[in-house]
Amino acid sequence: MEVKVLKSEEINNEVSNRIINLVNSNKNAILGLATGSTPVGVYKKLAEAYKEGKVSFKTIRSFNLDEYIGLTEDNDQSYRYFMNHNLFDHIDIDKNNTKVPCGLGDVEKNAKDYDAAIDAAGGIDFQILGIGSDGHIAFNEPGTSFNEGTHIAELTDQTITDNARFFAKKEDVPTKAITMGLASIMKAKEIVLIAVGANKAEAVKELINGKMSEDWPCTILQKHNNVTIYADEAAYSKVTK
Repeated sequence: MEVKVLKSEEINNEVSNRIINLVNSNKNAILGLATGSTPVGVYKKLAEAYKEGKVSFKTIRSFNLDEYIGLTEDNDQSYRYFMNHNLFDHIDIDKNNTKVPCGLGDVEKNAKDYDAAIDAAGGIDFQILGIGSDGHIAFNEPGTSFNEGTHIAELTDQTITDNARFFAKKEDVPTKAITMGLASIMKAKEIVLIAVGANKAEAVKELINGKMSEDWPCTILQKHNNVTIYADEAAYSKVTK
């Protein structure tokens, strides 16, 4: 595990450059993408690079980590809407090649089919992750089995509270999501986790200094052989050197 402590803008520059270099060297690259405030700066940099002619995503495929249960794609709080608004609408990627878990219909079947689709595509080459204040990655909440594949997650009150800032009120936040599981995430060939802000400090400390425990889902990354943690000073502040 490599750890880099940088300013937020430096993180956005470095991660976006890594993605651009990958895409330019591998026209069939498969990206694992995240939502929330964490990757927005990276996506903005990717859109700028495309507009400047530095990269093309025309043949790239992507798989997103998760989606709320019950939200349609055109709901402005859905993660499909988020991805279109923050990235896909601003680059030349074929949206048919962009996959977001489906939180409608037979969601249990959707979850199994999602893992099968990732495997059939050859696996994720580069996975972006954020981290919750309680150490969750994707919507794998504390206590989630390290062996879990894509599944339906009951969101904790902490996660609902953290995500309420995106909704009119806390009661509007969905209580369930379909999420790529920890075992699914660990199949990615390369993983980058971004942590920004003092509210992530405890989780980053557990990730770097703590023991592997399902109480802190992020700690499973200690087993992966190609992980880079990007943290700003605030997020890194509790790590024991």
